[in-house]
Amino acid sequence: MERISALELLSKFDPELIDLTQKETERQRTTINLIASENCVSPLVACLEGSIWANKNSEGYPGRRYVAGCELADKVENLAIDRLKELFQCEHANVQSMSATVGNVAILNAVLKPGDTILSMELSHGGHLSHGAPFHYSGKMFNVVHYGVARETEKIDLGQVRKLAQQHQPKMIICGTSSYPRLIDFAAFGEIAKSVGALLFVDLAHNIGLVAAGVIPSPVPYADIVSSSTHKTFRGPRGGGIILCRQELAGKIDRAVFPGLQGASKLDMIAARAVLFKECMTAEYKRYGKQVLVNAKALADGCLNQGMRLVAGGTDTHLVVVDVTKLVPSGKEAEAVLESVGIIANKNPIPFDALPPNTCSGVRMGSPFLTTRGMKEKEMYLIGTLVGKALHNYQDSPALAEIREQLLGLAVRYPLFAAEWLPQKA
Repeated sequence: MERISALELLSKFDPELIDLTQKETERQRTTINLIASENCVSPLVACLEGSIWANKNSEGYPGRRYVAGCELADKVENLAIDRLKELFQCEHANVQSMSATVGNVAILNAVLKPGDTILSMELSHGGHLSHGAPFHYSGKMFNVVHYGVARETEKIDLGQVRKLAQQHQPKMIICGTSSYPRLIDFAAFGEIAKSVGALLFVDLAHNIGLVAAGVIPSPVPYADIVSSSTHKTFRGPRGGGIILCRQELAGKIDRAVFPGLQGASKLDMIAARAVLFKECMTAEYKRYGKQVLVNAKALADGCLNQGMRLVAGGTDTHLVVVDVTKLVPSGKEAEAVLESVGIIANKNPIPFDALPPNTCSGVRMGSPFLTTRGMKEKEMYLIGTLVGKALHNYQDSPALAEIREQLLGLAVRYPLFAAEWLPQKA
């Protein structure tokens, strides 16, 4: 059945769902999306999600399946693995985990025993819940010690990391963040881990697309294990995780994913990722990665123009975290004000936050989605200034209405995916 025919049938069978889908398309088209963990998936990738590969059960690994008819499935998965290994120059790759967090749990189960000590970044300082937050599986199963950022610089305190590593002798050190705007010194983390006999695990979910584009340093030479999602800066499909590791850990990692945590993988998503990895090798993608960085700095400069304080003093990556408490009471209120004018961002704790996590003091913003739409430095700087103007005037309805009109006029001028980022071969 042709895809367009299926959509026509669905519009007759389920008009409610089609209506919601059309409204979501319009919402994305007419708003300014600054969610750092969101992006617009490449059309080359999207055409394989839900494709014929969705019909195939491929439980197991290539050459070791538990069902018949997997000769072509094996080739698809091997293609994804080979491209991933080439892209990141890693020894082994697993593309089966259903999400990056599932992959992270598999990694912990593969190389640690319950009660082992992990040294990881404090969630409120920019870490991730799967790195040992007390309410998460990782925090309940393992003894977790947290490092953070220095109060003066709001950058990772490597002296503290080294001291805690020597004091607690962790079996694993985790680095990688969800709201940290600066580069991480992977070489220094590797040296600290080696000095105490710990494994170094890097969660690269936010910055992996920038590494793939070659615009920031790679952790692969220093880490024993690297994990990531495939959206965010990667610009691929949601709902998928990848794991890169040294060859000696390959068997443990693979067994921890399947059958340790999940059954059959989703083959259409693996096929989509195979296209993504090839796309990341193109000149267009490398230009895209550079533009993501340039756009984030322009966004930060626009915020500075309006007197906003940037956490850690700025950004080296795709995201910016701002302390909004000089302009509005909380990050929660800032998020609501920005959404009212068509800017989609999220409230976020800042280091040493005086407010509780559900209200917090900061807002996290990122450049990937708008870069994918084709916006450049001029537009991103303007958006940064309008963020500040909206927060300065958060109780002035006429001023907010004017800002909303200006942002709407900007948003509708751009497609959801700019043609300039498509590979020339396509």
